[in-house]
Amino acid sequence: SGTALVQTVGRAARNVHGKVIMYADKQTDAMRYTLDETNRRRVKQMKYNQEHNIEPASIVKAIHDITSRLSAPAMVSEERGEYRAGGKTVAGMPLSELKRLMSEMEKEMKQAAKDLEFEKAAALRDQLYELRAMMAEETDVSPWKKVRLLSGEELPE
Repeated sequence: SGTALVQTVGRAARNVHGKVIMYADKQTDAMRYTLDETNRRRVKQMKYNQEHNIEPASIVKAIHDITSRLSAPAMVSEERGEYRAGGKTVAGMPLSELKRLMSEMEKEMKQAAKDLEFEKAAALRDQLYELRAMMAEETDVSPWKKVRLLSGEELPE
């Protein structure tokens, strides 16, 4: 039905870069309804976004290992300690050097995955996410840019 097809298409539309490809010999009534409804909603959403200066961005959720949550002691609120990535101190590091370090870590992560060293790649991925989170906290940018920073799409200037 048209309603079921709209719901299915909506699943992909929840992601900023989501795409739906429909294959058929002819366009059915349900497909026509879905295309019309999707276009109507898109126009409405874009108008709302423009009126409220909203720039769409996907959510970013951290990926955590379940074993660390099961075995970790209760969380205690403490002052943030000095962060070290690969033996290098990050606190007070110039932004250009931090970007270089993150780029190097990303290359190392991709190589580890290529070499089937998934635990090492995951550890590097987590370190990168922590560095991005620190940069997002310390930079004065809009929430949408912070989301992009956390996802690795862009870095602050």
